[in-house]
Amino acid sequence: MISLQALKQRFQIIGNSTGLNRALEKSIQVAPTDISVLVTGESGVGKEVIPKIAHQLSHRKHSKFIAVNCGAIPEGTIDSELFGHEKGAFTGATQTRAGYFEVADGGTIFLDEVGELPLTTQVRLLRVLENGEFIKVGSSKVQKTDVRIVAATNVNMQEAIRKSKFREDLYYRLSTVEINLPPLRERTDDIHLLFRKFCSDFAQKYNMPTIKLEDEAVNTLINYNWSGNIRQLKNIAEQLSVLEENRKISKTVLEDYLPNSVDNLPAIISNKSKKSEFNNEREILYKVLFDMKGDLNDLKKLTLELMQTSNINEFKKNNEQLINKVYKEDNFSNEDNIEIVELENNKSNKNNKDFNDEFDYIQEVKAIESLSIQEKELELIKKSLEKHDGKRKLAAKELGISERTLYRKIKQFNL
Repeated sequence: MISLQALKQRFQIIGNSTGLNRALEKSIQVAPTDISVLVTGESGVGKEVIPKIAHQLSHRKHSKFIAVNCGAIPEGTIDSELFGHEKGAFTGATQTRAGYFEVADGGTIFLDEVGELPLTTQVRLLRVLENGEFIKVGSSKVQKTDVRIVAATNVNMQEAIRKSKFREDLYYRLSTVEINLPPLRERTDDIHLLFRKFCSDFAQKYNMPTIKLEDEAVNTLINYNWSGNIRQLKNIAEQLSVLEENRKISKTVLEDYLPNSVDNLPAIISNKSKKSEFNNEREILYKVLFDMKGDLNDLKKLTLELMQTSNINEFKKNNEQLINKVYKEDNFSNEDNIEIVELENNKSNKNNKDFNDEFDYIQEVKAIESLSIQEKELELIKKSLEKHDGKRKLAAKELGISERTLYRKIKQFNL
């Protein structure tokens, strides 16, 4: 059996954290078997290296290894991609096509982002795992395949199962052995090692001197919360290598390349200075939303107190300031008094009934609040995509979300 150090050299793995070593040790142990493996971890932690280890250290190493990104294949064609189709099975199927499970017979298939698979495809995949059988799209003939499946996901599978987005039986079939790769922020001793390796590689690639960090910059690098993990670290290393003329990087220079926030929010309102507040359309829209939310909360408070009070005049007196805030320039006139009295009379006539109507109103207020936020989010996404001519990467960067999150939003809103 290969040693841990030899494995790292062979697959160019850098780091010595406990979590990483444990994941690699499990990979070495499970590789010679045909057990299905589920690799979990955040996006950008390097999950793709585990399937390669499982394949190269197994008896299947001389057969095909096929990596499939399940999240990148449209739902309407993924069955055809995985299992193949017969000629005429659907519009555009001009000839019979072999799917990945047929092509990789005797080898290994890596299903990346397996949590994105449609439920119908999950049923087909479960059959392959159970007895090695599959049927091409448009065919009735059962075919056999001998494929080892290694899957990976950054989705919380238990949450997906709870929401009925992923089959529980398939999860347990895939995760006979589960290998978790820790996020970069939990590998603090490895961060600078990885950064130096990336800088060295880029120096060779672009034929320029290797950049180095000052001591304070090293501390900043280590203490930063790397939401994009190794992928983000590599990106920062490449930017610095290409753009900075001074090859000694200070803390100040490094901070210019690090995003200020790691939150995965649609937009971020800066609290740095009142002078810079509302400096773009996105911040103005969100300020409107927050104000609207406050008004709705005030309205709900008034409604609840109105349902519970038995004295209209006392209610008006106690809530005069809040009523003026909610209605602003509208006069709380006699007509308002009449409406309140009518509501009070209606309430007194319901001695033997509950207050479902009032509670329905509160739920409606909550729905309006939720809908307003969703509409503004949709509007922001549309504007950003139009601004960048449909380029998701640039739009996601401007919105302050990951490209994967933007892709899900596009699917959610059917853009």
